[in-house]
Parts: sequence; structure tokens; C-alpha cells
Amino acid sequence: METTSRVGAQAPAAEDGQQVPSARRTVDGYLLAHFPWYGLDEAFTGPRWLMQVGTSADGAVEHGSIGHGEEPSVRSESTEDKERFAVVVTVAASPSRRSADGTGLLEATSVSSAAWLAGVGLLSFTWPGQMDHTRRDDWLDQQTETAWVLADDLEGPDWSSLSLPVDGVPTLFHYRELEFGWVLAGSTREGVHVGAYGRGMSAYGLGFAMIKDIAAYA
Repeated sequence: METTSRVGAQAPAAEDGQQVPSARRTVDGYLLAHFPWYGLDEAFTGPRWLMQVGTSADGAVEHGSIGHGEEPSVRSESTEDKERFAVVVTVAASPSRRSADGTGLLEATSVSSAAWLAGVGLLSFTWPGQMDHTRRDDWLDQQTETAWVLADDLEGPDWSSLSLPVDGVPTLFHYRELEFGWVLAGSTREGVHVGAYGRGMSAYGLGFAMIKDIAAYA
């Protein structure tokens, strides 16, 4: 699959699996991007928050995530029915190209890139009940590889189609439900791919829009 590097796909986690708040990036990385950022449209009136950006081998910002709703913790029996959040992942549409220093080849991005990043993002906040740390590591490795394979086959039977507005225009997304949330991915007219994942918020009522001022999220 043509995709961005897996490095930076998720923030580091503490030993107990909880997301490390200090690992979240400031707005500085978002401001370095050469592409527009996307989030939920104005119909969503809840909290919005920055997560992190991901860079290519030559340091260019290639993707990043914006959170909406309640900041999620790793899923547990006490939180799985209470958290309501949706995370929007924006991925720059880039062809395969030489790195800035000419020493390597940067991989192309595609809708599959957004699907994989969204799938891994959801996994980072998921911890199956009655599973210890060692077993979760094995489970996470297995599920991450599965997310990779599924993202490479968006026309396969594991995905359905879902039309959602992007900047007010009906847009077709690839959509997949999991026992611990949902994942979707599509493309915009602005030269970026959009992925999203969430739990507790239905994907069917969502809409996406270009963020006019990312600095306002700081």
C-alpha cells in the first residue's frame, strides 16, 4: 500500500496504557503544514482539541489529528459506555517522490493512508477487558497488522459506503464498524485525504469542514 510512514501514527502511551498528555503537540507543527486541516463542521458544538502531527522522512508535516468531544482514555469496562469522541485525521495527498536531500524515496499517500492512520488511532485507545499488558501488546500488534491489511483493500467486504458532507458537498467515504468503535476514510476537493475514528458518537450524522484558523485550537 502507498502510504506515509507509520512513525508518528499515535502518541506514546504510559505503562498503564493511558495516553500521555505531554506527548500531544502544540499548534506549531500544524502551522508548518502546506495543506489545509479538516475537522467536524459547525454542526458539532462540543470541545475540540489538538492531538499530534506526523512527518515524513525529510521532516515535512504529512498528517495530523484533531479531536472532538471528550478526550478519550484507553477503553476499559468503566469507560467504554461513557466516552463520546470523534477524531479527524488529515493526510496530505502526495505522490511518491525523492526526499529533499535526494538520498531516499518518500512513499505516496492515498485514501488507504487515512484509513490505516484512523484504524491505528482507534486501537491506541482500546484495551479489551480482562487482558493484561503482555497480552494486550500481542493483541495490539495483531490488530494493527489487520488494520493495515484492511486499509489496503477498501473495496473489500469489510468496508461499506457512507456519504457525508465535506465543506457542504456530499462525499463518499469507506466505512467500517468495529466492536470498539468505527473508522472511515475518503478524499476532499482540497487535495487531502480525510480519515476519522470514534466511539460513542454515530458516524452517520457527522460532517467535515476545512478549519479556517488552526491557531484557534491552541
